[in-house]
Amino acid sequence: MTKYIAVAFVAISALLPNVSNAAAGGAKPARHQPISAASWVGESGTASYYGPRHNGHRSASGRRFDQRELTAAHPWLPFGTKVRVTLASTGRSVIVTITDRLYSNRRIVDLSVAAAQELGMIRAGLGEVTLLPV
Repeated sequence: MTKYIAVAFVAISALLPNVSNAAAGGAKPARHQPISAASWVGESGTASYYGPRHNGHRSASGRRFDQRELTAAHPWLPFGTKVRVTLASTGRSVIVTITDRLYSNRRIVDLSVAAAQELGMIRAGLGEVTLLPV
């Protein structure tokens, strides 16, 4: 009887919609948990920038990407959110507006060419940054 209860428990657990895979030894939970922008206190990680080939294409917000504007892509911050991006190696910072989505597990933000130039990270291509709300 105990064996049948255990099998039933396993079968029902597999059908539940919000069971954590991490608790079962599966995939890790999402890196970016959706929280409200008002409660967001910032984050640190790797930044890159959009190359010129993206210029003129529509971003996820519907705006056309202009590499000369101070804009950025972030995984979940609302469009229009202003963020201070500070390059860790130099301390230089720039304020950007979130206009696009970023789909990467390795980076926390993609910057426009203008924002990358302000930070001085064009040559390196990548940089460790801190994002803070403005």
